[in-house]
This record gives sequence, C-alpha cells and structure tokens, in this order.
Amino acid sequence: MTFPAFFAAAPALRLRDPLAKFLGASDDGIIEYGYADAVRLAGHSCPAVAGAYLMVRAGLDYLYDDELPERGNIEVHLRDARDQGTTGVIASIATLLTGAAAEGGFRGIGREPRFARKDLLHFDAEIGGRLGMRRRDTGRGVILDIDTDSVPHVAEMAGLMPRVLAGPTELAERRRFGELWQDRVRRMLLEHADDPKLIHVYDWA
Repeated sequence: MTFPAFFAAAPALRLRDPLAKFLGASDDGIIEYGYADAVRLAGHSCPAVAGAYLMVRAGLDYLYDDELPERGNIEVHLRDARDQGTTGVIASIATLLTGAAAEGGFRGIGREPRFARKDLLHFDAEIGGRLGMRRRDTGRGVILDIDTDSVPHVAEMAGLMPRVLAGPTELAERRRFGELWQDRVRRMLLEHADDPKLIHVYDWA
C-alpha cells in the first residue's frame, strides 16, 4: 500500500506510555503516532478521521503544554451516542492516541490494577463540544469542537461527487474524485492544523 505523501508530512504526536515501558514494548515508553496510524485503524482517510486526529492533538497540546502527554492518563468524553454520525470514528482515533477505552478496554495488571484503560472513554457526555478530554492526575480538562466547513472541498467536487456516487464512471473521474477528496484532508492537516477556525479549543473547568 502506498499512502499519499502528505500523510508523512502531517503533524505527529509523541506520548509516553508507562504500560509500554513496563511490558518492554518500548525501552523509554515513548511512542510516536502519525496520521497514517489513524488511517490504518479507520481503514480510510477523510475529514472525520483527520478532524478527530487534529482534535486529540489540540487537546493534548492544551492539557500538557510542553510536557510529554501520558497515554493512559486521560479520560475522553464524547457528546454524542456511540452510534451517532461519526462519533464511533472519533472514539476509535481518540482511543488509539490516548489509550482511553470503554468497558471492553484493558483492565490493568495486579490485584490493585495498574495501567488500566477500561472505562476511560465515555459517550452521551453533557459537554459543549464534540470531544472532552481530562487529565486523571491534575483534573485539567479541555473541550474541543470542529468546523470542517472552514476547509471546504474545491468547487469542482460539487459536480463530480454526484456522478461518482451514482454508479460506474470513467476511471479518470474516479481518480480525480480521490485526488480532490484527499486534497481537502491534506489542507486540513498541513495548512489548518493549528487554525482556530477549524479546531475550537475551550477550557473545561
């Protein structure tokens, strides 16, 4: 599989994971995630996947400032039900990057479990944005929202998308559709990753 070149140019996330260090998966416990990891998990690249990736990135930056974020030390709250819209996609990306899992997550090690990630992911949360994140050690929280309309498709997509969705089309048109689809994702990740018009960040007291 060959990914578009911009995947590797997208902002990466570095976290320390005490569980990875404890079990010897990483000598120093530091793990780096890139956008390609989110695509492998989701199985596709789209504005929802890119938006989830950027929201979690912005949340970690807010919660940890210049400190390296600790994977497994973050609660994640989603405003919507798990089966509503793109909530499941956002949740899966959030779990990948933060370690926070729902009831089926890792239960921890030992009689008084250490490194547990179970029950750190919550749905139907009463929050004012799509996603909420809170550090378990300090209690500091952040609310995040996204406005993908601030990075729209190019005008050509308006006529092309209905033709591609309607049924068989010329190979050139299908390729062009994929190029334009990924161009929007590219602009989100490379040109608007820190744009407050795209990712909205609010303190969560």
